[in-house]
Amino acid sequence: MSGRDLFCQPRRARHGAALTLVFTGVLVAGAATGSLPGTAPESPPDTARSAAPAAHQEDVARAAAEALADGKSPVEAAERAVSRSGDRWGAVYSRGEYEELEEALDGRYTGVGLSARRGRDGRIEVTRVRSGSPAADAGIREGDRLRSVDGEEVDGRPVTEVVAKLRGDTEEDPAGRSVRLGLERGTRVWTETVRRATLTTEPVTVRTLTDGVTVIAVTSFTKGAGERVRTAVDGLPDGAGVVLDLRGNSGGLVAEAVTAASAFLDGGLVATYDVDGDQRALHAERGGDTARPLVALVDGGTMSAAELLTGALQDRGRAVVLGSRTFGKGSVQMPSRLPGGSVAELTVGHYRTPSGRGVDGTGITPDLEVDPVGPAALERARTVLRGLGR
Repeated sequence: MSGRDLFCQPRRARHGAALTLVFTGVLVAGAATGSLPGTAPESPPDTARSAAPAAHQEDVARAAAEALADGKSPVEAAERAVSRSGDRWGAVYSRGEYEELEEALDGRYTGVGLSARRGRDGRIEVTRVRSGSPAADAGIREGDRLRSVDGEEVDGRPVTEVVAKLRGDTEEDPAGRSVRLGLERGTRVWTETVRRATLTTEPVTVRTLTDGVTVIAVTSFTKGAGERVRTAVDGLPDGAGVVLDLRGNSGGLVAEAVTAASAFLDGGLVATYDVDGDQRALHAERGGDTARPLVALVDGGTMSAAELLTGALQDRGRAVVLGSRTFGKGSVQMPSRLPGGSVAELTVGHYRTPSGRGVDGTGITPDLEVDPVGPAALERARTVLRGLGR
């Protein structure tokens, strides 16, 4: 599994693992969906299994109100109520944390600017260093081994925990706060202190290989990502094959994933989902390119909205899916304001692919299973594209 320092795990620990989602697809921010009180819905919620919607929401709100009346923390009380409910993807955010989450969905986040993955030996390797970031300014390079964060060894830890440590706590470790990284490069072992900064994401990158294959890599579905995919496809020569690289894509806004699907589909069903038992459907826009050879490249870090897109392309026979089984997160969360100004994101339903498959807990099995790490996966994708072109 691979990740970035804007990628976090299910349900955060208070003052510890930063935000539950940036962008695990745990939720869609109320500002983006219009689902907070006083706004009009613009797009569907990010999307596995229904919890106990109405009663669950009432219990969480009641816990927050009682804590506020007693002079205690309404956020901590609400978090305990969510934990008792068994809602795996439920989360509670303070007002400031939720504002940061909204910024993240707009393409901004706090971090050091490096991506990482865990190898089979459990070691954490730097896979990308963003140009102009604190990590780049400190001389950290792709291929360096990350040994520790603030003195804590990271070998063997889930990459989600490691990147959460890189981000720090949203309140205690804002932009400008330093973090100590233990690093290794060949025989050199050293410690580097870098300052976290507010960075903007680059969710979609496009590159054309020597054989004419275009790789469109999407790391998250922040605002505008879907349209960037569609614009990239519209600008390609007729018949040029595309590798849609969704490895490590931690989800984001479902509406953006649907827009991306519209680049390759001529209308039709992308997914169905329910909210408190009310069945709804998501459809692609008409006019997408349905003839271009297409391979979707996925791995265990492909989550949520990215799985929704993968499932649609696979079920409708539009793409060959290559890589390893995806993460398996397909739940719908909706935000609600709590007493004291915090926000609860609680599970209210699940989504299914066009053929009716549930994704939550199972993920999507590729058509061709290959090791998604390294250049061999991309080379296999190019081989498949050559076959599809013929």
